[in-house]
Amino acid sequence: MLRIAVPNKGMLSEPSWNLLEESGYKLRTNPRQLVVNDEENGIELFYLRPLDIAVYVGAGNIDLGLTGRDMLLNTETEATEYMQLGYGASTFRFAAPKDSAIERIEDINGLRVATSYDKLLHDYLTAHGINAKVVHLDGAVESSVHLGVADLIADVVSTGTTLRNAGLRVFGEPIVKSEAVLVKSPRVTESNPELQVFERRLKGVLTAHHYVLMDYDIKQSDIPAAIEITPGFESPTISPLHDSEWAAVRVMVPKGQVNSIMDRLYDAGARAIIVTALQASRM
Repeated sequence: MLRIAVPNKGMLSEPSWNLLEESGYKLRTNPRQLVVNDEENGIELFYLRPLDIAVYVGAGNIDLGLTGRDMLLNTETEATEYMQLGYGASTFRFAAPKDSAIERIEDINGLRVATSYDKLLHDYLTAHGINAKVVHLDGAVESSVHLGVADLIADVVSTGTTLRNAGLRVFGEPIVKSEAVLVKSPRVTESNPELQVFERRLKGVLTAHHYVLMDYDIKQSDIPAAIEITPGFESPTISPLHDSEWAAVRVMVPKGQVNSIMDRLYDAGARAIIVTALQASRM
């Protein structure tokens, strides 16, 4: 039975819960429940603090975990990133007061940088030869400059609204580009059959999030042009219709390109174009 950690709270929690539920796994029934034994699907879920998940996975007590790449990199652990999950995108960046002269990372030499990700920041500063003092704070760091604790901050940024409201602006390139990832314990091999089933389930749902099923009718003579527009994964399904001059085509297409693909298909001669949402898949 796989032991899997999921975020108990925070930005990644709800998307992670939804992903597992759509993959067919049982979730907790009340917010105080911290362990769920899903015997039917062969997993045991542990609800943990997002920042701690990689530590548990790296120690071998937990097989897999859903967490952020930035949180993984901020730990001294043997856990490794196994799979990108495609949600929770953010950047870890420097931010300085709006009226500050700080523009480049070289400008922070000798200054105080507040962060909740001290290891990640320390590793970055060391790699770039920057000598700055890292001020560790457990909670929000946006107020640290105003309160005199630090000269600038390094923090996770999604929209930047919180930083602007605190009178801060980002500068320089992102320290880390993060997103939700599946992390793996070193004691779990990639050939583990339980891991392979879990991975297939997640990928099936993630694929369903980004693709739709498209059906359309087209003349036999126009099929080559239509297939150029909708090549599918391996190949489209093409079925004959009662009118022998026409065929029905079924194919998966990227969700974000649906309308442009329909326009191109219509110009190529396709008719009765229908789009159906996907719930899950196995690719």
